[in-house]
Amino acid sequence: MNHRRLSLIVTLLALCALPVRAQKTPAHPDPEVVEEMDEYAVVQVYDPIEPVNRVMFKFNDGLYDYVLRPVSKGYTRVVPAPARRGIGNFFDNLRFPIRFVNCLLQGKFARAGRETEKFYVNTIAGLGGFIRISDDVPALTAVPREDTGQTFGVWHIGKGPYLVLPVLGPGTVRDSVGAVGDYFLNPLHWDPKHNIDGYGWEADTGVAATDVVNALPDLLNTYDAPRKDAIDPYIAVRSAYIQYRDAAVKQ
Repeated sequence: MNHRRLSLIVTLLALCALPVRAQKTPAHPDPEVVEEMDEYAVVQVYDPIEPVNRVMFKFNDGLYDYVLRPVSKGYTRVVPAPARRGIGNFFDNLRFPIRFVNCLLQGKFARAGRETEKFYVNTIAGLGGFIRISDDVPALTAVPREDTGQTFGVWHIGKGPYLVLPVLGPGTVRDSVGAVGDYFLNPLHWDPKHNIDGYGWEADTGVAATDVVNALPDLLNTYDAPRKDAIDPYIAVRSAYIQYRDAAVKQ
């Protein structure tokens, strides 16, 4: 594989982690989690490298404003909302293994069963997951999301230092390591041979790019929410992220 292809793939794989990270603060979060959050609270956070994190925060702001937002606006103009919603539903349904495995790892076997029901209902009756039929089934509507970072929290593994990563945004050491687990549980990444040999890399890259770009509008709205009217946007985003993740672990 030539250097140009390798560079493109590495860039897109980095971007693909963005929706994984942002899943932790979805556009329509679980009501139970929202109730436990206080948008005005300043949460005590272990942030030993705050100066570095602030530099990364400013870098990301510039990247989001001058690169990702224009891409997002162009995409929403070209692709109608129903199509974007269907594509988002498809990729969310595809991430079923992340939620299912982490339910099992946390001992939440009934919830794992409901996740399985959701997957079958949405895959079979929802045309491969493009239509979220489970939203019309009361028992399946509000099944909380699970990921590897939450599993570590349930196992009482500490969050570690707060981190702001280039492109990926806010996180902690625990959630960043968890995102690696989520990456390998995502069926989109189950065929690394294609990337290694160069065979089929165009299709792999195209699918990954579609996932990322389709998620951008909701991701950016979620990112902007705590920053609106904040005196210190860095503190606001940090507090919102930690509150949300703490509440998610307690579900």
